[in-house]
Amino acid sequence: MNSQNRSDIHPGLEVDIILKKDQRSGKRTRGIVKDLLTSSAYHSRGIKVRLEDGQIGRVIEIIEE
Repeated sequence: MNSQNRSDIHPGLEVDIILKKDQRSGKRTRGIVKDLLTSSAYHSRGIKVRLEDGQIGRVIEIIEE
């Protein structure tokens, strides 16, 4: 599973993301994917998602399949 491939990410998946404000520090936020916001099949910095709590960021790591 790769956080850069859209096909590996789907709603209900537990992931770690980096919020825009945390990009410099690298602080991760864990949550459940609600929506995929990146339309392309691949993105070099990670697929952008919206979590169930409304936070938006790029997927850094997929926690469970």
